[in-house]
Amino acid sequence: MSGRLRDKVALVIGAGSVGPGWGNGKAAAVLFAREGAKVVCADINRAAAEETRDIISGEGGEAIAIGCDATRSGDVADAVAAAVDTYGGLTVLDNNVGIAEVGGVVDLPEETWDRVSAVNLKSVFLAMKHAIPAMEASGGGAIVNISSIASIRYTGVPYSTYYATKAAVNHLTSTTAVEVAARGIRVNAVLPGLMKTPMVEHSAGLADVYSKGDVEEMWRKRDAQVPMGHMGDAWDVAHAALFLASDEARYITGHALVVDGGITLKYS
Repeated sequence: MSGRLRDKVALVIGAGSVGPGWGNGKAAAVLFAREGAKVVCADINRAAAEETRDIISGEGGEAIAIGCDATRSGDVADAVAAAVDTYGGLTVLDNNVGIAEVGGVVDLPEETWDRVSAVNLKSVFLAMKHAIPAMEASGGGAIVNISSIASIRYTGVPYSTYYATKAAVNHLTSTTAVEVAARGIRVNAVLPGLMKTPMVEHSAGLADVYSKGDVEEMWRKRDAQVPMGHMGDAWDVAHAALFLASDEARYITGHALVVDGGITLKYS
């Protein structure tokens, strides 16, 4: 690899995967390490974080794993402290935490609204809250928040919490970018489209909406929706995050980078 993150210290929140294969955070953590970063792999499932760490270590990279509930301020503060204590600072933050619960505003239970809001939005707030001072102390840095095209389009799936929280992530990204720009910190978002990842596969509500629970049929229908003829995968998201985290994007902040195979140009 070309060392695009050489001398960087990256905290990836959501660095594990909910099932076999590659989730966005797992791919980002491994790719960051391949590009020279020292990586803190944080995940609510510590075993999943350790699996990602072991992949990095097995490839000759540097990484540690930590259990982290991204909705708890103390856990997030501990993850940032682990980066500083282990590697001397923090220069990259990648937020990959998110869940999708099917339900429009009429049908959705209030407790589901609260839970999804905490996981998808509060987690981003807490991560930036604790990471920004550490980045400023390190001389600057780059934050990448993983949002979704659901933040800008109705995707055909009735999940009001996902639409609302991801739209809020976009606005929090852009407004925070202005607030911290003079401190040498950039804040951007990646908006994945229809992706083939373990999280999507394990979101039973999505398969129910698409294909009455038939996951393989859901994959076929999602492929057919995309102008390119196929979904993306975790590596497409990870490469976008790598670009925004790297010095190649040093003059880009407050941007929402759509990674969707063209689907938002024609959504149906």
